[in-house]
Amino acid sequence: MTVNADRLFNRAEELKNRAKYNDALLLFNKALKAYKNDREGILNCLMSIGDTCRMTGNFKLAEGNYSRAIKLSEKMQDNVTLADAAVGLGLSLRALGRWEKAINLFSKAKRFYMRNKDEHGMAFVFWAEGGAYRVKGDISGAIKSFKKSLELFSAMKYKPGAGYSLCGLGGTCRVAGLFKDSLKYYTAANRLFTGLKDPFGIAYSHCGIGNALRMRGDYAGAQANFKKATALYRKIGDIVSYSYTLWSLGKTCTMLGKPDKAMEYFEQSCGLFKKTKDPRGIIYCRLGMGEVEFLQGNLSSARRNFKSALRASMANKFSVEACHSKTLLSFMDGKIDNRCYNKLGLKLRFRTIPFNIP
Repeated sequence: MTVNADRLFNRAEELKNRAKYNDALLLFNKALKAYKNDREGILNCLMSIGDTCRMTGNFKLAEGNYSRAIKLSEKMQDNVTLADAAVGLGLSLRALGRWEKAINLFSKAKRFYMRNKDEHGMAFVFWAEGGAYRVKGDISGAIKSFKKSLELFSAMKYKPGAGYSLCGLGGTCRVAGLFKDSLKYYTAANRLFTGLKDPFGIAYSHCGIGNALRMRGDYAGAQANFKKATALYRKIGDIVSYSYTLWSLGKTCTMLGKPDKAMEYFEQSCGLFKKTKDPRGIIYCRLGMGEVEFLQGNLSSARRNFKSALRASMANKFSVEACHSKTLLSFMDGKIDNRCYNKLGLKLRFRTIPFNIP
């Protein structure tokens, strides 16, 4: 029976590596049933199901599978899988906005990898940590972690890891207001992923290039890259990244003075963020919708959206998003106050709605 289970599992892994996530999930679940009492097989399935759910935005299901993997690896005294499952769980919690718990899990895993001189594990956990610091709003901490991860992946000549570290740096530099650096990192990632024929990485870097161009006022270039990213994300079935790309298209339309089209994109992405339970995504949609309403003269609706974004940012301790919300509200109150960006060390300044939020 195990031979059949192994065959199902290996086939599912092939599909997962080719970004055919939905087909992979079906086979992983079949393999999980087929392994019956084979604890190692069950553990491998739980980890792969966790990874696949995380890649497709089903973070709650990913959380459940990683948590089961943690319990099973503790019973089996498999400390390597225990650390890997902790990182997977941390990544799922990070996507659900629970960055504090995520950073805690990453720290524990990092100590284990360092003790065991596991360079790949260390590089991966630095990458994961960079993303959690970015969600928290500790942008200089995020840049440090991504640089460390890039350094380790490059030393190992592990190209996919280097590509994702470059994307992490691209996104964090954009938030910091370093738009030229952002474009440089994303372009390097795009070259690397194109060489690897990695559909997810190609899509991710196109979205990043689009956002870097948007921040530099090249809206046509931005839209061309977003279109490439959305086509690939749709094909892969990655609804998380697709939602953020829709938001970016909405923001671009706002900057181009097309509020109706922008609102369509924001509403679409907001529906998807609610589905994946992504609090940060919902906050960005509230900010985007609020700006469109302001431009259309619906001032009370605009204020309501900005206040809702501020409340959610404070509840989740998202300092960058709280800063955007406060700055937009200060503009509505007649005197724009950009000071909170200084406190966070970000080179961002806005003068009037619409803000070209990074």
